[in-house]
Amino acid sequence: MSSISPIDDTIIASASAQGISAIAVIRLSGKDSIRITQQLFKGKNLEKQPSHTVHLGTIEEEGKAIDEVLVTLFKEPNSFTRENSVEIACHGSPFIVKQIIKAFLKIGVRLAGPGEFTKRAFLYGRFDLAQAEAVADLINAETDNARQAAINQMRGGFSKEIKNLRDELIQFASLIELELDFGEEDVEFAGRKDLSDLVDRIISYLRILIQSFDEGNVIKNGIPTVIAGKPNAGKSTLLNALLNEEKAIVSDIPGTTRDVIEDEITLGGVSFRFMDTAGLRETTDVIESLGISRTRETMKKASLILYLFDLSNTNLKELEAEEDELKSLCIPYLKIGNKVDRAQPDILKAIENQNFILISAGSKTNLPALKESILSKFHIHEVRQGDVLVTNLRHYQKLVETNQSLHRVATGLASGVTGDFLAMDIRQSLHHLGEITGEITTDDLLDNIFSKFCIGK
Repeated sequence: MSSISPIDDTIIASASAQGISAIAVIRLSGKDSIRITQQLFKGKNLEKQPSHTVHLGTIEEEGKAIDEVLVTLFKEPNSFTRENSVEIACHGSPFIVKQIIKAFLKIGVRLAGPGEFTKRAFLYGRFDLAQAEAVADLINAETDNARQAAINQMRGGFSKEIKNLRDELIQFASLIELELDFGEEDVEFAGRKDLSDLVDRIISYLRILIQSFDEGNVIKNGIPTVIAGKPNAGKSTLLNALLNEEKAIVSDIPGTTRDVIEDEITLGGVSFRFMDTAGLRETTDVIESLGISRTRETMKKASLILYLFDLSNTNLKELEAEEDELKSLCIPYLKIGNKVDRAQPDILKAIENQNFILISAGSKTNLPALKESILSKFHIHEVRQGDVLVTNLRHYQKLVETNQSLHRVATGLASGVTGDFLAMDIRQSLHHLGEITGEITTDDLLDNIFSKFCIGK
């Protein structure tokens, strides 16, 4: 791990969401946080109280009470950050929260940056970097699968696997480095057959972790799903039916939807972000043209396209032309025949064996079958306690880079390269694995990671 520079200041931030609430929580962390809190707290002498105790009193500034509060103490190292920490529970008025924080800023406390509490916990060794990132994932989890995946990572399951791989590689790396010290004597401390077997085993396990990212990314971030089709195909009606609310304006006038309208629902433990888009057609309307352009761009970025065909007002030739355009995107899609209750018999017969899902969005006919078809496009399993799943893009990239370095080691072993080349590629593999857990870090990396956290965590 990178060396820890002394952290002498005390930070403060609201740990509650913005807005009016019954109670709000304000957090402080730093070696002087309890002493500083005592300067504004009227009640017991906090510095003489044991850790993990709660005390009633008031926060006062210049003899004037701001609010009656409960103060909870966490003494080092038994706190989230492993520093002395204080949590102040006050009434949930945004004005009161602001006044309390301002009072602390006036006596030398600094406003915390995004993720700074968690960053301090990492720097003081409470957990590694992968576990720290899982804290943010847990806060942002919107499904049970996402919650369980984040908890598994926060408890260190993924980190333990990475550490085990790295420890085994370090053992061989040290033997090869020792060989280099005795280069002129032509000795071999690291058995090449044993090293080859280890590299093959690690590559096989890395392959499993790398492949798990497809599922892990879906669980963490959800699936962007575009509802597309010609004007009046029933796209907005379908969005409203899936959401079970009037999210999008529905009208018989073509071109009503001119921008992307989106919302999320959970199907089978997976979050789907459905996006209703402008109808695809040729038009001279400038605003509608912009909407259609956005539709095409959104479709290119989607993980799934629900393409609606209006069966009441479309012939077979038009159906085929629309599908040809859809295929050219090379993105998974479902063909949905809407307004089946108003379809002509010849159209229904023509598409009988063409994998159409027949629905009526207006009357919500066959929506359960549509939802099953949507889920069938993604093989998502229930995340259980202890499952190791890669959900973080940074981790995925580092695993890929590790895999590439180890493949170079395997190639070198097969071709009999010298120990100095093997050592170089093994060092690179260790570097990439160390970047995942934070054993190898830079200030820029840490700043980038923790800047994505919310303030107060």
